[in-house]
Amino acid sequence: MKITEHIKNAKGKTLFSFELLPPIKGQSIQWIYDAIDPLLEFNPPFIDVTSLREDYIYKEQENGLLQKVSYRKRPGTIAICAAIIHKYKIDAVPHLICGGFTKEETENALIDLQFLGIDNVLALRGDARAADNAFVPTKGGHCYATDLIQHIKNHNNGKFLHEDVETFKSDFCIGVAGYPEKHFEAPNLNADFKFLKKKVDMGAEFIVTQMFFDNQKYFDFVKKCRENDINVPIIPGLKPISTLTQLNVLPKIFHIDLPDELTDALSYAKNNAEAREIGTQAMIKQCKELIDFGVPVLHFYTMGKPEQTKQIARAIF
Repeated sequence: MKITEHIKNAKGKTLFSFELLPPIKGQSIQWIYDAIDPLLEFNPPFIDVTSLREDYIYKEQENGLLQKVSYRKRPGTIAICAAIIHKYKIDAVPHLICGGFTKEETENALIDLQFLGIDNVLALRGDARAADNAFVPTKGGHCYATDLIQHIKNHNNGKFLHEDVETFKSDFCIGVAGYPEKHFEAPNLNADFKFLKKKVDMGAEFIVTQMFFDNQKYFDFVKKCRENDINVPIIPGLKPISTLTQLNVLPKIFHIDLPDELTDALSYAKNNAEAREIGTQAMIKQCKELIDFGVPVLHFYTMGKPEQTKQIARAIF
């Protein structure tokens, strides 16, 4: 079922969903099940599965020179989605990204997803590799999320890269990312809204936001979207603080601000256990405010660690 249909069928009730990282290669599918099972009591209508591009390592050769080698350290998103829908009968939402994939590989992924009966995709440009200072498109791949959206829309319309097979039409519901505090590469917030509006005008049917800790920034983001005629569901992405280091790491990596009330409370935490409890209580309060606001879904970035999300969900659902 499409995300938009799940939201419509909820008739104003806030739903619960979460996102998973594929496990490090070498781990079994049980890792995924262990990340999902504790959260089933909250009846998630869908589960997101992220997709990560390749990175590079340098291996020393016998002649002493270094060889640049491409590698992936996590198994494929499509396989994990297939396992989820087979075992749990829950909609899986794969992330499709530009970086690390050619157009042909993207098309093959869409064919596989359609074959599996997957109805939703989240179309993202993706992040830069750790070794790169900025995002570098893959040769033969898409440069921007808008390019990827167009590819998916073409697929929905039965238009393929190579017309040497009998065509069929898919019907993917396309989601995109939104940034209540602005994408760090956008020159300003208004320019960021223009990019988001273009993605919606091209066919995006729902938005999932970057994590945030100040609800007012989400409220302002929704208001600005509506003023810009962006009327699709806007799903807040949430991640509770769980360690002391996140006080500095999250703003650095995700280019977000933490509110004074939260940072002041964390400044008194003596260890990670205390920081986690502060983060949990702050997220419970944040979620209750979002439910009162009428958000369609509370979407948690669990990173494969369900216990804190479970504690929060039990307090609000």
